[in-house]
Amino acid sequence: MRNTRSSTPVWQAIAGALRADISEGRYLPGDKLPTEAQLSARFGVNRHTVRHALSQLVDDGLVRTRRGAGAFVASTPTDYPIGARVRFHENLLAAGRRPEKRVLDVECRAATAGEARALDVDDGAPVCAYRGLSLADGAPIAVFESVFPLERTPDIDRHLSDTSSVTDALNRAGVADYTRASTRLTAVLADVTQALHLHLREGDPLLRSTSVNVDAAGNPVEYGRTWFAGDRVTLTLET
Repeated sequence: MRNTRSSTPVWQAIAGALRADISEGRYLPGDKLPTEAQLSARFGVNRHTVRHALSQLVDDGLVRTRRGAGAFVASTPTDYPIGARVRFHENLLAAGRRPEKRVLDVECRAATAGEARALDVDDGAPVCAYRGLSLADGAPIAVFESVFPLERTPDIDRHLSDTSSVTDALNRAGVADYTRASTRLTAVLADVTQALHLHLREGDPLLRSTSVNVDAAGNPVEYGRTWFAGDRVTLTLET
């Protein structure tokens, strides 16, 4: 009798089927895959076999798993140039991505010692802290905090509440143009809050950018820190 049993392990066949689904666009970058239970029912196998298949796709870089959330199609990293003129919306549009910012908090308070040094103001001087989430094609890529000296950017807290664009808010506050004076890049680990916003696990790698932007006269108008998800952004330095 002829043996019709396949020589391909079942988990490999499942991985191949899911790989085909992704390549054909059935699941797009950032999409959540069906649950293990749903995939088990689809292929008529147990969850262990499904996990084996998903592990292979993770190793191949096609899928990313998040504890407690499931498996997601991995996104292609977004190219993000860092130079004298860094504009979030322009950078993402140039990379062919749809930019979006979500405001998490806008707060007026006294400057910390580190913020005062960066902004060249007195300790405790009034500043506006703006925290938010940056997204590309609807997927979170970074959390950020920007601090503005209120003496040089009057009413910027109100302007930031009206627009998510820092460039627009600074323009309304009287800063017609600004450029990047310094940038420092540091590898760090995600804390629990950052992990929550970025759909990562606590302790996952992040790349932190610390920068100072100045106006046309060379006065600091923004001290910013951005924590990029390490596997979703490729930072490039421009001269």
